Formats: sequence, structure tokens, C-alpha cells
Amino acid sequence: MSAEKLDALFGNPRDADNPVGYAAVLAADERHEMLAEGERLLDAYGMNAEFVPAAYGGRLVRADRLAEVQRELWRRDPSLGLGYGFSSLLGSVNIWSAGTHEQRTKAAEILLRGGRIAAAFHELDHGNDFAHAECAASPSDDGWLLTGRKEIVTNLRRAEAMVVFARTSEAAGSRSHSQFFVTRAELPADRVLDLPRFPSSGMNGVQLGGLRFTDCPIPGDAMLGRPGQGIENALRSYQLSRVVLPAVIVGPLDTALRLALECVHERRLYGGFAADLPYVRTALARVLADLLAIDAFSGVGLRALHLAPEATLLYAPAVKYLTSRILLDAFEDLRAVMGAQGYLREGSYAMFQKLVRDAAPATFAHISRSACLVLILPQLPRLARKSWLADPAAAQQLFDLGADLPPLDFDRLAVGMLSSDGLIGVLAEAAEREPAGSPIGRFAVRFRDEVLALRDQCAALAPSDLTIGASPEAYAVADRYTVLIAAAAALAVWRSDDRQQEAALLGILDRLSGRLGGAPVLTPDERASAEQALFDIAVERFQDGRLFDLSARHVSG
Repeated sequence: MSAEKLDALFGNPRDADNPVGYAAVLAADERHEMLAEGERLLDAYGMNAEFVPAAYGGRLVRADRLAEVQRELWRRDPSLGLGYGFSSLLGSVNIWSAGTHEQRTKAAEILLRGGRIAAAFHELDHGNDFAHAECAASPSDDGWLLTGRKEIVTNLRRAEAMVVFARTSEAAGSRSHSQFFVTRAELPADRVLDLPRFPSSGMNGVQLGGLRFTDCPIPGDAMLGRPGQGIENALRSYQLSRVVLPAVIVGPLDTALRLALECVHERRLYGGFAADLPYVRTALARVLADLLAIDAFSGVGLRALHLAPEATLLYAPAVKYLTSRILLDAFEDLRAVMGAQGYLREGSYAMFQKLVRDAAPATFAHISRSACLVLILPQLPRLARKSWLADPAAAQQLFDLGADLPPLDFDRLAVGMLSSDGLIGVLAEAAEREPAGSPIGRFAVRFRDEVLALRDQCAALAPSDLTIGASPEAYAVADRYTVLIAAAAALAVWRSDDRQQEAALLGILDRLSGRLGGAPVLTPDERASAEQALFDIAVERFQDGRLFDLSARHVSG
């Protein structure tokens, strides 16, 4: 199975008679329902096999292939993407990472027969502050007794099984919680109460549920790993989802850009077409640059899961944080281009407003942007002192998107302090390698100089700045770091792929540099030339029925 196969199954989304086309997707969204025909199609495709490692009978071997297939689904309907199966990935990844052979086999059997596994982590009173979650599991004679609530959990009512995050010690600190893998059939009905569905402003079809446990017995062998490893297990396993999801959300942005291009070439303004206006052309060019930046950065993150898993504890939250910001900004730029058409729930472009609503919650799924920065900050002072501008660039293999990879090995995902940073090394090498005075050379020097300034800022961080109580200035340091390694990823990816146009790279680096502030690197003429080239690329791919991402793959709609 492949993304191409899934695209063929979904067919032309503009076909009014297509049971999984835009008209059907929007109708289901208005009813706040999952698209039933879409779920049947995904059953036939065997989508759940994408979430199961090959060793247990599934198709999960490469993280980039998982992302590619999910991207194809999410560009059609993010609600279906999350509600059908991605939520099962969020739950099951903890089992592949920390479970026993028996637990993994059990999870694989559930998913491969079409069942769902929910990730029951969230509590409204604590959000992403898992260290203070109150739902508790206390030892009993033959297992555990679970008491408390879990809320805003995708597919909880529909799930055959769940991974529950619960307090197992009253002691403070990161060793006070554990994870449990249980099936719904193992829970006595009189000890579990389904809470009413939580309505949302996006992802209308997704079932957001909750449970209240009251002295609910769960089996003694339900724990994943050892007592007190709940947070550690989550930090390891969610390295996968924090990179896969950013790669996946390129799909909805691709569709939104496609709709915007269609709109501006049909909409007449001021005696011509909207596409003739310089502002419109510039805005669409910049959105394409943003889309390519997300694709390059997340693509490197996906390969790091296989080639440098020890580094993904840092790179995964960095990818998740920055790409979510870029995505939301890009949607706002498209909204400005679409005007009133971007808010209508009927008509040719109604799919756009659904994508905007669905994209927002997808950007903070299971971890907020501030929580990502909290994971990044403790790593920076040591790396700034020991590694930055001293260690070499990461191996070129990391940036050759689409090239062969060893199978994904969950056991290699680590939790600890990094000793080197190969992405920052890319910037140092680029500043030495690129011709002085050339546009790319000037960008490389700018980013290298920013690393030097950031190194000094990291040295000045106080111990309190490496915790959740960090100052706004410390959060800004982590924010700027994510921009720098995104630029490094783009530079290295373009060096590895001679199919990509230099103008597109200039557009990406210009957008990333703008997030750092300061004087622009490109002259007005250079920027105008790069943005015109990006707009031309977008129009060409739109007319030729190809994706806007780095693959430029032909699609059915």
C-alpha cells in the first residue's frame, strides 16, 4: 500500500458524486460526524496496519512512509485523519516503545482487526502538565485500582483499548506516574462512566470523550514498563508523533493553497483577476515557501528517528513547535487572500474554512508549543558550550529525503542529554562553503552569526530558565534555536536534491530569517525575483495537478 494507492481510492475530491469528495466531507462536518464512507474506505485500505510495526504484522517500517500516507489522508480530511486512526498511533506508540512482547502482540491484534487504541492522558485541570495529573492507580491484591477522570480524549468511547496515564506515587517529581494498557472489556461497566462528548470548534467529526473511573480494577500486567516510568515512556514514544504530525499537516496546507490558487484565478477584481495583484502573488509565494520549509524540516526529523534517534529528544519538539507556528501563520496569509470566500461554509471554496478550523487543534495535539520549548531549553547551554560551531555537520544521509533507511527501532529512542548538534554544524559549514556575497552565502553567514549570539545568550541562562518557570527571554532563546536548525535542514536538503530550485530555497531562508528580526538579507530585487519564481512554481504545479511539497507527486485532485 502507498500514498499513491490511497489517492486513487479517494478519487477526485471535486466530483460531486464522489462519496468521499469535498461535498461529502463538508456534509459530515456540518453534522459533526465522521465521514462513514471514508472510514469504510480506510478499512478496505487497512490503514491501521500503518501504525503497527512490521515485526507484529503491520506496515510500519519507515517513519517517512507513515507520514506520506497520512499526509495523503489529511489533505482530504484532517478530521478523518485524526478520528479514524492517528489517535491510535498516539496511543499505540507507547506500547511499541515500552510494552512487553505480549502487550505489543495484543495491541497489534486489536489494530489489525480494525480496532482503536485511545491515548487517555489529558485532564482538563492539568492539560500538558502530566507531572500533576490526578487520575491515580493504587495497588490491589491482584492488580490496580484506578480512580479519577480523563477528558478530551480522541475516540475514547469508540476505542477497544486505551493507554491510561495515572499517578502511582504521591511523591513529587517525574517518577510519580505510570502508563497502563487496558482493553475496555477488562474494565467493569459499573466502575467506568463515559462523560458527555466535548464539542469543539474544529475537527467536528472527531469524538472527544472522557471517562470517570471509580475504584476500577485493572489487571496487574497492564503496566507499560516499570512503576514511575510514565513520563519517561511518553518522552521517548512521542518523539515519533512530534515529527510525524508536522509532516502530515503539510497535507491540509497543500489543499488550502490549491483552493486559494483556484480562487484567485477565478475571482475578478479591479478589472482583472485577483491573481494579477502583486500582494496576492507575494502572499501565495510566501505560503509555498512556508510549506516547503515545513516539509524539509519535518523530513529531516523523520530521518533522524532512524539515523540519529539519540538526537530526536531535542529535534522532535523543535520540529513540532516551529512548524505549528509556520502553519498557522500560513493559513492566516491564505485567509487574507481568500477574503470572504475563506469563511463561507457553502460554495466552491467551502473546504477552506474547514481546513482552517481543523488545522488549529492539530498543531497542539498532545503537547502545546510552550511545552515543546520546555523540552528544548535544558539541552541548549551544554550544546552551546561544547558543540556549536565546533562539531561537524550531521552526515549527508540525514538530509537525502527518500533515500534508504534502516527499520525504525523504538528501543533506540532515548531520554537524556545530547553531546553534539549536527544541524548547527550545517550552518558553520555552509558559512565556509557557500560563495561569499552570494544570496545563499549571505544567509549562511547571517545564521552562523546568529548562532554565535545565541551561544552567548545560552551561557547567560539561569538554572530557573531551564524549567517550566523559565523567563520570557529564555523561551525566546529556544524559539530562535528552532528557526536556526530549520534553516540548516533546508540548506542541507537542497544541497542533497538538485531537482529543487534555488529560488525556492531563497524564499524559505528569507521567511525563516524574518522570524529572527533584523535587516533583510536579500535586496528588494532579489526578494521579488525569488517570490516571482515561487509563485510560478505554485501555478505550474496547480495546473499540472501535482503536490506543492518536495515530492511534487501527481495527484487526482
